[in-house]
Amino acid sequence: MSTGLMARRGSEPHERAAMRAEVAESWQRSAAAGVSTDQVDAPVALEERDLRSLREAHPLARVFPLLDDVLGQAVRDCDAIMAISDNTGTLLWVCGTPTTLGKAERIGFVEGSNWDERLAGTNAPGLALATGLPATVTRSEHFRSVVQPWSCAATPIHDPGTSAILGVLDVTGGDQVVVPQTMAMLRAAARLAEAELAREQLSRPAAPRASSGLQIMLESLGRTEALVTVDDGRGRLQTLRLSPRHSEILLLLAAAPQGLSGDELAVLLYEDDGASSTLRAELNRLRHLLGEEMLLSRPYRVGAGVTGDWLAAEAMLAAGDLRGAMRTYRGPLLPRSTAPGVVRLRHALENAMRHALLRSGEADLMAAWTRSAWGRDDYEMWVAQRRAVGTGSPMIALVEGQIARLDRELG
Repeated sequence: MSTGLMARRGSEPHERAAMRAEVAESWQRSAAAGVSTDQVDAPVALEERDLRSLREAHPLARVFPLLDDVLGQAVRDCDAIMAISDNTGTLLWVCGTPTTLGKAERIGFVEGSNWDERLAGTNAPGLALATGLPATVTRSEHFRSVVQPWSCAATPIHDPGTSAILGVLDVTGGDQVVVPQTMAMLRAAARLAEAELAREQLSRPAAPRASSGLQIMLESLGRTEALVTVDDGRGRLQTLRLSPRHSEILLLLAAAPQGLSGDELAVLLYEDDGASSTLRAELNRLRHLLGEEMLLSRPYRVGAGVTGDWLAAEAMLAAGDLRGAMRTYRGPLLPRSTAPGVVRLRHALENAMRHALLRSGEADLMAAWTRSAWGRDDYEMWVAQRRAVGTGSPMIALVEGQIARLDRELG
């Protein structure tokens, strides 16, 4: 990156004709969490000694010198700041010229401060953390007034082994950071860091895997057609989009590691009596698609180690990590499926998510649920959200308006 690459677009405030959907949703999450637009400082959660210990133990410490080398100096040349947070939003490193760092200190953008949306309001690092996607936030798109002279761009950095978010790489400055080239460089730097982490992981002893070495990753949340990534155990990956029926079959088998007989699978798959010949034909087609070793018989079972997004959400709920579970939960499990076994799995996860949310008192997480396609008519959640935000919240008018709508529609 060079000063030309992040060329200034003028000193006047960046005007917007309308608020982008992802920013509007972030504003609602910020308001629901109780952030004030007049709040000056982001919370500083760590003392210097604790910050030093956290940085030394964090995986991104191994790639910080690389990121500072490929991005840090170019950012300093543009009077901007490079920041790296962990997966909670805490800023571990904040790099820039003394003058620029001094200006950032006035809004609490310092090492050890936390820029999660529910603490600091809408900002690019917080938005990238909340959505798991690259994000830009320009001037008046920031929720807090004191941050609105700034613009920022950020992208997550993932663990190459698990795909979990390790942290967020951010560039914060003036209008010069909201050009497409900045995001391109940010994403390239993040991918470079992930590649270096992957190289380090390959140099360490491998973790135990399924005895065959075969692995399957199934993504079914919010999808009519599941995505399956197949690892043949020799480093070759293949991602396939399954048909709705094959999605149901593989999900049901993945959820039953002990295997299922043909009759058991048919009961879980078909709403009425399914012809055994039809099921056998579907299984043969799926075996041909995935490979002979991936789908075994007598009983029918997956012949590989299985990971899945719905399993991750269940595990996070069991561990009490509701925020992580909500980030993983991108919608109901195979939402259009009417297969009895899939419906049962879908309802079990959805009910677990709802009950955890209702008990949590976390207004911003409830707001994420009620803004979703599957949760917007959830009367009980709207009522719980009203209690959580309180009568003094700017969100109360929106919440009460939705409750009134549902009162009218539901009679």
